Amino acid sequence: MALDSATTAFLTAAAEAAGPDAKPMWEMNPTDARATAAGMDAMYGKGPEMHRTDDHTLTGIDGGAFEVRIHVPVASPAGVFVYLHGGGWVVSNIDSFDTLGRQLAEKTGCAVVLVNYRKAPELRYPIAVEDSWTALRWADEHMEQLAGARVPLFVGGDSAGGNLSAVVALRARDNNGPALAQQILIYPVTDADFTRGSYAEAENQTLLTTDFMKWFWDHYVPNVDDRTQPEASPLRAESLEGVAPALVITGAHDVLRDEGEAYAERLKEAGVRTEHRRWPGQMHGFFSMVNVLPAAAEAMDFVAATVRAELKAEGA
Repeated sequence: MALDSATTAFLTAAAEAAGPDAKPMWEMNPTDARATAAGMDAMYGKGPEMHRTDDHTLTGIDGGAFEVRIHVPVASPAGVFVYLHGGGWVVSNIDSFDTLGRQLAEKTGCAVVLVNYRKAPELRYPIAVEDSWTALRWADEHMEQLAGARVPLFVGGDSAGGNLSAVVALRARDNNGPALAQQILIYPVTDADFTRGSYAEAENQTLLTTDFMKWFWDHYVPNVDDRTQPEASPLRAESLEGVAPALVITGAHDVLRDEGEAYAERLKEAGVRTEHRRWPGQMHGFFSMVNVLPAAAEAMDFVAATVRAELKAEGA
């Protein structure tokens, strides 16, 4: 199946707006790439109003600071969802994902914790992992403050955030908690292997190309040997047995499709309750394009329904 008409129209309009002399982001330095990515933020619009929104500063393992933003949709949220945003560990931040976070909170009934983990190349692997782990443990320790009671805890994210979510879910297993109700992995990075078939398919070279993915890895984990570590490439973990139940979403036309689906298969083989859905006609990044692509709304509704079903199963 080809890219759907809405995606094709978006890519055409974006190319025309950029002009024929536009430099690809993977040929930019990180500062310019961040500015280019942030230029898309306005099109996402505003998210729904929340019962309250709080910002907190957390201290990382190295003593450095990073922020989390908590969107609380109702007085008594049914769960807490720690959301780790995409951007290749280099670009984007919680401001760019604010609308998505608000929608996720409203549709799930959960307090959503957006994590502004620190970025490469200024702070390379494993700082993003450590910040994500710090934020997850903080959310668990402050759950009564966030939700008014002990409620189910979720972790999830898209792309690089999906990578970080899978990694902290493994850490939670290995450290006897925090207890996770579910991990939501949206077109996650799971392996630094550019030989997979989805990297070679011409129709997959859209917003995230093979060259761009190599650029991200070069900034985040420049030492190629380190990329084989499970906390960089979770698909290489010795065992996935005992991790939290998973929802894995992939895009049909995404360079990351095959590694995401390989992770879903390994989860199933390890006996982990796992649901996988490949979204037809979609490129990498579609989930985060709220109020832009129809598939983003469809996927958000699907994720929210999955979370609500898990909450119901847990009696929340």
